Parts: sequence; C-alpha cells; structure tokens
Amino acid sequence: MAIKTLRQLVSADSCKTLVVKVGSALLVDANGQPREEWLSGLSAEIAAMHAKGQRVVVVSSGAIALGASRLHLDKGGRANLADAQAAASVGQIGLAGLWSSKLQTHGLNAAQILVTVGDLEDRRRYLNASSTLERLLDCGVVPIVNENDSVATEEIRFGDNDRLAARVGQAAGADAVLLLSDVDGLMDRDPSQAGARLIPIVEGVTDDIRSMASGSSASGLGSGGMISKIQAAEIAERAGIALAIINGTRDHPVSAAVDADLGTLFIPTRQDGGRRAWLGGRIAPAGSLTVDEGCIAALAKGASLLAAGITKVDGSFQRGELVSIKDADGCAIAQGLVEYDAAVCAALSGKRHEEQAEVLGHAPRSAVVHRDQMVLL
Repeated sequence: MAIKTLRQLVSADSCKTLVVKVGSALLVDANGQPREEWLSGLSAEIAAMHAKGQRVVVVSSGAIALGASRLHLDKGGRANLADAQAAASVGQIGLAGLWSSKLQTHGLNAAQILVTVGDLEDRRRYLNASSTLERLLDCGVVPIVNENDSVATEEIRFGDNDRLAARVGQAAGADAVLLLSDVDGLMDRDPSQAGARLIPIVEGVTDDIRSMASGSSASGLGSGGMISKIQAAEIAERAGIALAIINGTRDHPVSAAVDADLGTLFIPTRQDGGRRAWLGGRIAPAGSLTVDEGCIAALAKGASLLAAGITKVDGSFQRGELVSIKDADGCAIAQGLVEYDAAVCAALSGKRHEEQAEVLGHAPRSAVVHRDQMVLL
C-alpha cells in the first residue's frame, strides 16, 4: 500500500518498517542534559507502534552533545575534530543507556549500531548492516543507529543524520522515514519571512523544491538543515521509501503531528532496484568526470559513458570506485562505478573507441562507466 498521508506512517498495514530520526536539539537541552520527559513520551509512542506490529528503527543524534557536557568541552564539543571524537566516545555510552532504559520501561530491548560512511558505501559491508538490522527487527528489538563520530573524520562522514536515516531506511528495507525536526516541515521560503507557507505533500524532488531549502540549523546543536533533509528525501525516493518531516519539539511529537496532519510528506515517484538504489544513494564519490552535451543527451537515453564524451577528470580514483558525472557547470547528473583509474581516464578523455587501443596498448573496455553500474540523479 502506497503511503500518502502522515497517519499511514504509524500504521503497520501501510508501513511495516519505519525509521525515526531524532536530532540533537530534541534529545539534549542547551546545557547538554538529556530531555528525559520528552524522550519518555517518544519512547511510549514507539512502544505503541511496536505493539501494533510495526517495526521501528531509531537513528539518534546526541552523542557529541551529551559527551561534551560530561567532559566540559567548549562549543558543544564541536570546536575541533579531536573534541568531537572524544565527546562522541563518552556520549555514545550515555546515549545508548538512555534509549535502553526508556524502551525497557515498555518491555522493549534496544540495540546499538554505530556506522560510518564506509559501512554503507561499501556494498559488502552495506549488505552486512542490512542483515544485522533485519535480524534485530525480527527479534523484536529497536535498533538505535548513530554515526560513529568517535572514528569518523570530516572527509569520510555523513555529517548529518538525515541522510544517514535515509540510507538506514534503504538497508532496513523500510517503508518510510520520519525526520523529527525543529520546524513543521518544508516551507516555500525561509520560515522567518512573512507569508512562508508549509508544503504538505511533495511528489518527487525537483529544482523548485531544492530552492526552498535552507542550510541553517536553528538550534546550533545539530549539523543538518533543510538541505540535508531534501537530500535524504532523494536518497529515500530511489528505494521507493516515503519520507516525512514533522515538528519534534512537542510532547509525544509523532501523535501531535499525525493528529494535526501537520508536516511535509515526500511521496516517491520512482523505485530503483536494490543495487541501483544503493548506488544512487552513495554520497562519497572519489572523483568526477565532466562530460559534454552530446554525452549528457546519450546518458539520458540510457547509454553508457564513453571516453569520447569526457572533457575533464578530477580526483585520484581507482578502477571500481564511485565517480560523479557532471555537466560543464559542475552540476552532478549521474554517478557510477568507473572502469579505469583517474590517470587512464584522463589519457582516454575525448578519444573515440578506435583511438583508445593505441593509448592503452590493448583493446579498451566497452565504456568508462557502464550503464549497468550507473544511475542518473
């Protein structure tokens, strides 16, 4: 059953598996202390969903904020990478214990899963994570997922739990992802501007929808913003997963939003297969290939990327790594797994198939990025 209303998100009939993302500012107050009463209310809601046969995965921020308070670190533990990693190391214990105690009150077991970008970007590790989530859910456990900020660096991290929630939704085979935010949903302009209007339904993310997003996080505690939520919706859409943004600041936030029918629901208009959804959702390309207009037109018709259409090569990628495919303005139009390393791509760029053997010293492969290993964005 396709999810077309917020109420269907909390119904096991239409949403067997739901991913709920909780931001730092909702779970931790300005002094770095957990908002115990609020979390008790949300835990009760999760328990009610579980009692009705719905499987729930929680993607929870808050480790850095909790740890920074315990270590008395400046700037909420985000002054530098070393502080953030130290705060996360301490805070992860507290965060897991907090969720475990609240859910145990309702007879539910919690499990902690810490992931990095690499765990979901690498196909084998992604499948391992998917298998673990499936088994935990089958056992009636509520997985609590967070980015492993104690080891992640700026270069290899999600940086926000919105996109992480969408990727976890793919791995868990979820029907929907629910992002608890500090706003009611996507507004048609900056919420501080007069006349800003909530967009209740979005059917497919377009350039117009992207233009409505703001990158700021009102609380200063989190790392996301509306831009990351739009990106999360695009990742979810590839797997046919609905995504909703609701205001999480209220007590019993899910019930409050559903009863008021207040939020933004992104209804997917496409559904890629499992591998293509995973490929399209990857966020850390090792480099990029800029292509000409003729190549762009061919890709839109389902063709593979040939060397003749490449005008520029950036990065130091190796064969088999993810590359972004861009137009002349630098806009990403596709991404896929490359058949040559960066140096060879640069040597082959602009050359037709019959010219490539002379450069390589052997017969060239059929494409630089084969259409079976590529997705349009």
